[in-house]
Amino acid sequence: MKIRRRRMIVGFALASASLPTGILAQTTSVALNGIDLGLVPNQAFDQSEQLTAAIGKAIKAGLPLFLPAGRYRVSGIELPSNLKVFGVAGATILEAADGTPVMGARGKSFISLEGLSFDGRGLGASRREAVVAFQECTSLNIFQCTIGNANNNGLVLNSCSGRIVNCEISTCRQSGIHLQNSVGMLLDGNNIHSCGNGGIRVWRSEGGADGTIVINNRISDIGSDEGDGQNGNGVNIFRADRVIVSDNVIEECAFSAVRANATNDTIISGNQCINSSEVAIFSEFAFSGSIISNNIIDGAARGISITNFNDGGRLAVCSGNIVRNIMAFSPTNPRTRPIGIFAEADTAVSGNVVENVPGIGISAGWGPYLRNVLVSNNVIRQTLVGIGVSVAEGAGPAKISNNLIADSELAALAGIAWRDIISTDLVADAARFPHIMLSNNSVVQF
Repeated sequence: MKIRRRRMIVGFALASASLPTGILAQTTSVALNGIDLGLVPNQAFDQSEQLTAAIGKAIKAGLPLFLPAGRYRVSGIELPSNLKVFGVAGATILEAADGTPVMGARGKSFISLEGLSFDGRGLGASRREAVVAFQECTSLNIFQCTIGNANNNGLVLNSCSGRIVNCEISTCRQSGIHLQNSVGMLLDGNNIHSCGNGGIRVWRSEGGADGTIVINNRISDIGSDEGDGQNGNGVNIFRADRVIVSDNVIEECAFSAVRANATNDTIISGNQCINSSEVAIFSEFAFSGSIISNNIIDGAARGISITNFNDGGRLAVCSGNIVRNIMAFSPTNPRTRPIGIFAEADTAVSGNVVENVPGIGISAGWGPYLRNVLVSNNVIRQTLVGIGVSVAEGAGPAKISNNLIADSELAALAGIAWRDIISTDLVADAARFPHIMLSNNSVVQF
């Protein structure tokens, strides 16, 4: 059998590092080479037909398809099941021939894309479209790919399962990655930056189990072109339950670093959230069961907000976080008041350190929306008000204990009705507010 030189190169590159010499001598090819199958790199014409044919031959041969370095202009490539397409990372570029997705699939499984770059060329008008799009696919593997220059989204996966690992996604007018109705997706080690409306979105059409894990990613420079929170977030979780957002570095977001809206059983932990222009970490609306722990927030219009008891938002733990350098106002949402940590219902706020807040360090309740909030064992310093508790009519119970409050300019422990400070000394006025239980708080003024 005649063995073409290009196929030998591909086979040797993949196998030589791991196979013994005797076995290596018998190896012929472990992948088909796209150039052997009619593709020509660095040409301006549409090669969609050639790539589709090459994929078909790879499937028939039961082998991966290798695309050598260079640019290939293609669009609308429908990928079959049990396919691996790989290239030279950063050098194999698939650029859009028109405004449709460069490639994708529907109802397929076990598709792997590795070492490919996708260039949207600024084409496409629909906010729902993407450079790469999959629907109802299982066991996807997207590894070490780059996606960018998109007039819409970088990558959209609807009702899919699989992994997106070590990819770089940037310069997308909408979101870098949009997941809709996912089934246990893993997003690990990706770099997402310079996107117009979102970094990573984990959304569902209706509330339900999702199970996506977002871990070890870098997300930065996320803008917003409209709205008051649905856009402009590093990680945005909407109606998706059992999602984990952990150990990410998230910087320079127009709204939140992490925003969880109407979610259940969400874990947000170990993230570095730097310079968020609204609330750095938000658990809002009809949420239940949020754990927000061990995050560092440095620079935000508000640090952590656990809110919307009026809409059913309740049940959270907020612990072990560092929140510091809160802005005096939000450049993107003027309604946001400077607060380190805010909670309303059935929430423990414990073991946090809050520093440098030109407002309230830790705030419990808003008007009558206060129930069973514990604020304990926190360190709060350099604030206007150390801890503020709602004393508005209808406010429910709160316990404030064992906190260290230092350098509060106006009050260490204040009673607040809506926006008005009613008491600057809750200890002295304890008889007026029997719903607030105070014990063993230490106040230090220098």
